[in-house]
Amino acid sequence: MSAGFDGRREVARFFSQRKELGLTEIFLDGLSRERVLECAAGRGDEPERVAEPAAVVASEVGLGRLDYEALKQEAESCERCRLSKGRTHVVFSDGNPQARLMVVGEAPGANEDRTGLPFVGQAGKLLDLLLASVDLSRKDTVYICNVLKCRPPGNRNPMPDEIDLCAPYLRRQIALVAPEVILAVGTFAAKLLTGLDRPLGKLRGSVYSYEGVPLVVTYHPAALLRNSGWTRSTWNDLQLLRQVMDGS
Repeated sequence: MSAGFDGRREVARFFSQRKELGLTEIFLDGLSRERVLECAAGRGDEPERVAEPAAVVASEVGLGRLDYEALKQEAESCERCRLSKGRTHVVFSDGNPQARLMVVGEAPGANEDRTGLPFVGQAGKLLDLLLASVDLSRKDTVYICNVLKCRPPGNRNPMPDEIDLCAPYLRRQIALVAPEVILAVGTFAAKLLTGLDRPLGKLRGSVYSYEGVPLVVTYHPAALLRNSGWTRSTWNDLQLLRQVMDGS
């Protein structure tokens, strides 16, 4: 971590102050993305990990043979669904492809479509702070992607056929990154990766397995920005995630 920064203490203090002030929404406009990433930087003394390939096979013929760069290029030129017609950028990933943890969100928003990177708006700042609270960062220990690689119009929910057409890219990403643990944030990522059609509140709190990879489910940071009442549950989910990663 950066000198003098204790992620757990600072994030806990942030939410505690908001509770004392009676604030129900979370705003991070006072923090630049660069400052959030600086605070969320992982520990410098952690050795680089080289993961073993996961036993995941893309459901669509062809993707299962692609290496990482070829998969990225394939996704960036994809025109398989209606979303390709309105996108500015394909949002493939951010973070470390050798990461211990893979975070899977739902779909890009306006900021993500503009920059080509996932989780770069207010929800992204909050995600980086939450990850920092359990000593993780997208710079060193986390790889971030979404179920959908293109932004749905008006940030509407993903459609079932869009998920079906885009999911093979995610499955191949998981196989190539081979994370130790997956964190699914939001309803659509949680349902896809657990294979269970239940409300997110019923899915969270347990450890699942996706093709042999431990899977933890929690609320999407964008939902926390609207409803801070889910903060404690999210905090508990992150502690569960850390326990899984620590092997306890």
